[in-house]
Amino acid sequence: MTVQKTGPIFGLLLLCLCSCVSPDSLEPGGPLCEEVISDNNSDYPQHVELQQLLREIVQDGVPGIQLSVRHNGQHWNGAAGMANLSNGQGLLACDITRVGSTVKTFTAATVLQLVEAGKIALDNPIADYLSPEQLAGLENAEKATVRQLLQHSSGIYNYIVNLEFQTASLNELRRVWYPEDLLAYARGKAANFPVGENVDYSNTNYILLGQLIEAVTGKPFYEVFREQLFQPLGLEYTQFAATDPVPDAIIRGYIDLYSNFNLTDATDYSGWDYFTADGGLISNSHDLAAFMEALFNDRVLQSDALADMRDWQRPAELDFGEYEVEYGLGIFRMNTPYGEAYMHSGDAIGYYATMFYFPDHELAVAWAVNGNYGKIDQFTQEQKAMERIFKVIFE
Repeated sequence: MTVQKTGPIFGLLLLCLCSCVSPDSLEPGGPLCEEVISDNNSDYPQHVELQQLLREIVQDGVPGIQLSVRHNGQHWNGAAGMANLSNGQGLLACDITRVGSTVKTFTAATVLQLVEAGKIALDNPIADYLSPEQLAGLENAEKATVRQLLQHSSGIYNYIVNLEFQTASLNELRRVWYPEDLLAYARGKAANFPVGENVDYSNTNYILLGQLIEAVTGKPFYEVFREQLFQPLGLEYTQFAATDPVPDAIIRGYIDLYSNFNLTDATDYSGWDYFTADGGLISNSHDLAAFMEALFNDRVLQSDALADMRDWQRPAELDFGEYEVEYGLGIFRMNTPYGEAYMHSGDAIGYYATMFYFPDHELAVAWAVNGNYGKIDQFTQEQKAMERIFKVIFE
């Protein structure tokens, strides 16, 4: 699937514009590492099969992978492969990594909490909260509601597909971009469709939602994330890149630049979303699965807000993947052989992560890898790869 990726066509352009860098000697490992790794692992029914699966995925050519499963009060966390290919540092289940657009579910949850608190009205225009200057040149933005931005039904142009932005970003891979820098690539562009008539993934929506959070709270949106989600839910490994863009403990990220498994270190090439609510999240599979479990077990939102989040809309054309996918508010619904699943995934250059919740099974699962593009994606992102993991979990 590509619909939820932060930069769906960067892999193609990297072949022309990227170059290798010498990785620093980072030391991965979080504050509660041993606790997380040992937490109920040997008690989980499929723990042997799950760990073997991770080893096989690494043998296929993925640098490193984390996996977390939570079900019936039990949880399993595992990892295989390398956190740093240069110094041979093994990947641990608690290591932190970039998880890209998974942040959009956190953004949506935060907005819905503010709706519950009476600070935002879901069906009010975003123009009620943001200034004319913030919305200038963004077609549909003056009419689109908060709900429509959350559901990608605003029609507002997605800045990240602008080839001028792609070229600028890849010519300055270590540049730090700010919201206005990115929105400039959406200003003056035609909307994809009239407000509310379809759904189409747009990172621009979520930059505006981050600004909405700041407008009504008077705080940076990532501080609100920390206060309302990270700390209350005990997400010890989750932070936002703005406060520390390349933490000392983050694992190295790699790209398969020439589709031959000769990997290029890309750890420092992920800067365009350090300050925007459409990406920039740093976490691990343990915290992502814990978040999904909490979200869909009424520990984040009340029932009415959860019902709004699960108000599904199908796109006019199913052209984004092999599964049928419908859009909720900051979340997607997929129909899988193991029942419906609520999900979101995301990537940065060198990183990919995805998180699922299966309501019929009351099961949460997430995985994160420190490699993407080229031949790597087939083992972690495609439908066949997902079902390979689901099969071990459910069968």
